[in-house]
Amino acid sequence: MTKTAIYPGSFDPLTFGHVDIVERSARLFDHVIVAILTNAQKAPLFTVEERIEIMREILKPRFANVEIDVFHGLLVDYARQQKAQVIVRGIRAVTDYEYEFQMALMNRRLAPGIETVFMMPAENYSYLSSRLVKEIAELGGSVAGLVPDIVEKRLKQRFKTGITE
Repeated sequence: MTKTAIYPGSFDPLTFGHVDIVERSARLFDHVIVAILTNAQKAPLFTVEERIEIMREILKPRFANVEIDVFHGLLVDYARQQKAQVIVRGIRAVTDYEYEFQMALMNRRLAPGIETVFMMPAENYSYLSSRLVKEIAELGGSVAGLVPDIVEKRLKQRFKTGITE
């Protein structure tokens, strides 16, 4: 039986922490769907199309068993549609755990056959979040080493700042 996992998120922007979770998920599961959540209540920096383009450029060449997709609505409904058995969630700190724990329990209640697996990113990415990356870039700081080069370039273009190295 093929083990399919879904790694959901906004990925706005994609960071090396996300890439680390994708890489480790790709080793553990036969098929990994990196699923971009569309949320009408959030105002994303990058469009869904831009995020798909970035992810395809960065992830597809490296991971043959990784697919990029978009979803809206309940994650468990999407997971059922994709015949996924696992939801992968990255956890950086205790504060993430509390929220993710509640979500995992609710998802289990809604879809008992779908397991949630928590993964911690590599230690050097444990503090990294998309929100922090956007804030640093917007204020003109360097995001080198936090995000792939294509993301860094797009952040510079978006904020049109003289980000220093």
